[in-house]
Amino acid sequence: MINNLNKTVVVFGAGSIGERHLRNLWYLGFKNLIVFRQRNLPFRNLEEVQVKTITTWKELKQNKPFAAIICSPTSQHLTQTLKCIELGIHCLVEKPLSHNLSSFSSLYSALEKNNVFIYIGYMMRFHPLVEEIKKIIISEKYGNLLSLNSKWGEYLPNWHPWEDYRESYAAKKKLGGGVALTLSHDIDLSNYLVKSIVDSYSIIKSFKSNLEIDVESGADILIKYRDNTVSNIHLNFYEMNKERYLKIIFDRASLNFDYYRNSLTIKEENGEKKLIKLEKFDRNSLFIDQSKYFFSKINNFKKKESLTNIKESELIIKICN
Repeated sequence: MINNLNKTVVVFGAGSIGERHLRNLWYLGFKNLIVFRQRNLPFRNLEEVQVKTITTWKELKQNKPFAAIICSPTSQHLTQTLKCIELGIHCLVEKPLSHNLSSFSSLYSALEKNNVFIYIGYMMRFHPLVEEIKKIIISEKYGNLLSLNSKWGEYLPNWHPWEDYRESYAAKKKLGGGVALTLSHDIDLSNYLVKSIVDSYSIIKSFKSNLEIDVESGADILIKYRDNTVSNIHLNFYEMNKERYLKIIFDRASLNFDYYRNSLTIKEENGEKKLIKLEKFDRNSLFIDQSKYFFSKINNFKKKESLTNIKESELIIKICN
């Protein structure tokens, strides 16, 4: 159940993800919405959503939001989060939390002084098939989890056909772009699913592509966990025939999650195959469920949870850099 529907929520940034959050907030019942923008440009698609636009921190303080969703370019995430914490504003921050580690000490200090809930938007944790995978791992039904292999390849110019991909945050170093950080969902999924802490990691970045960007277009990441589970992750911006999957091997079974087919295939040791297929799956439900979780936690959280969320994101940034 979501409370505080009468209170003000601020969304930082109004690109495609910012507008998505605004539509979702309106759908969930929040009617006092403000958008913090650096430029007061026309919105692309807010449907019936009514919002108030502000461009200064003075205006933000006057409106007294109790919660913020931060959807600005990656390079601005941590600075805006820090300011919100200092103002006592709860924050849902679009991933990644930052593009570097330069201000994390200030972030931890601010959290010690202010009791706010901070959550990082790795919404794939709310995917029904990921939830099913998590249950299988916890149950140890098929024995030990031995290894994970994931791939996410998608052609960057196709992401937002209405804009020049070369001007997007994902394509620019100064905005915190690059495939590793931008597609770091798969790193988070690996750390989330494995029941052990990260022991060591390495990353190889590729700058070989026809894309006109000043960041890496491909990345291969290897993670070893303390229980000796190993994870291999491949990410790229240059694959025109998009593909995204997660393969997991257990002692007595293998598991294949195909994101674009909305399917989970389980192959057991006796050769038996099980298929779980989501019919008419709506990707936006992941963002809705994430928002529901965030706002429900605001009424019942411990400071340790915010610190844990930040530490998990800090590790992902270390891996990506």
